[in-house]
Amino acid sequence: MSGLEYDHDKIDEVVLALLWLTQAGNRQAWKSHDRDALERLHAKGCISDTRSKAKSVAFSEEGSAWRGNSSNVTLDGRTSTLTA
Repeated sequence: MSGLEYDHDKIDEVVLALLWLTQAGNRQAWKSHDRDALERLHAKGCISDTRSKAKSVAFSEEGSAWRGNSSNVTLDGRTSTLTA
């Protein structure tokens, strides 16, 4: 490891954005993203428990409300607007 420190909140925001963009329309998305990030999102109340046997996670009310509060994701000074 090179000793890089990551901003886990930014990583979680990006993973939540990816989950939102790839959802099946029923507030569920495949849980094929970083396991630690998914567990942090569950701990924050954004998605359902990731330890179930299901291959997808469901957005909570808080996770769904996130979309209404943040349509821009900023990384390294670049901002991307989410459209889904």
